[in-house]
Amino acid sequence: MRIWLVGAFFALAMAGAGFAGLYLWPIGKPVELAAAKGDPQRGAYLARMSGCIACHTDFEGGGKPLAGGLKLPTDFGTFYSPNLTTDKENGIGAWTMEDFAKAVRQGVSPDGDPYYPSFPYPFYAKFSDQDVADLWAAFQTVPPVAETSKAHEMVPPFNIRSGLKVWRGAFLDPKPFRPEPDRSEAWNRGKYIVEGPAHCGACHTPRNLLGARQADLFLEGADKLPDGGKSPPITSAALKEDGWTISSLSYALQTGVMPDGDVFGGSMGEVVRDGTAFLSEEDRKAIATYLLERDE
Repeated sequence: MRIWLVGAFFALAMAGAGFAGLYLWPIGKPVELAAAKGDPQRGAYLARMSGCIACHTDFEGGGKPLAGGLKLPTDFGTFYSPNLTTDKENGIGAWTMEDFAKAVRQGVSPDGDPYYPSFPYPFYAKFSDQDVADLWAAFQTVPPVAETSKAHEMVPPFNIRSGLKVWRGAFLDPKPFRPEPDRSEAWNRGKYIVEGPAHCGACHTPRNLLGARQADLFLEGADKLPDGGKSPPITSAALKEDGWTISSLSYALQTGVMPDGDVFGGSMGEVVRDGTAFLSEEDRKAIATYLLERDE
């Protein structure tokens, strides 16, 4: 019995030491953006493109713009989007631009804690320093809202935030945007939008049991979306098979109306309403060009 107790104590001690080490494991890289000057108008456009308004505003609950509180149920628990207004207690008013850059591109909070991947920071890693400065300038114009968003309601053991450090080590591969030199300007612009700010792959790529996107099935469609629905494949082959053209896809991204006269519903309807409808015609065509010609 004594040997069993000693063994159990040792195992618990080792587990405790491992947890402590995990808790203290530093993540993130230093950021220097103090000299960057942002354009708030361009930043507001990027915020629309990135889905910030859609994900951080509880429209149905009468929430104020970017005050957070939007509910996102998943198999891992229920997430609530945080307050992104300039309120210093409840929002990001006390942050620096470097804090903002680290959060957006690296998924690391000002306190050094990892964010859950419900926040699509792996896509936002495509932002340039100027993109981040522009976004930051735009967010500085948002009126403060003194409302605290709800805490996430996670299923154990996913409520242990430090465990995300292991998840990051296994699955996170944030890559900066690199244009393809043999492709057109429109194609590359579309690639940047789709794989970066618009984070299309977040909903249109299946995930594994731990919630990581399956890179080999990029844009092949997914089920178990937060709204309970499924997303269709949006690979070049799938889109062409369904009769999409650059013109019709660009138009659908503006209006939500599909070639057969039906309209987008669910999450995609919200994406159009709160995001792509605000994009320029040039950018909508760039998205359509990239999606329809990506596999050629």
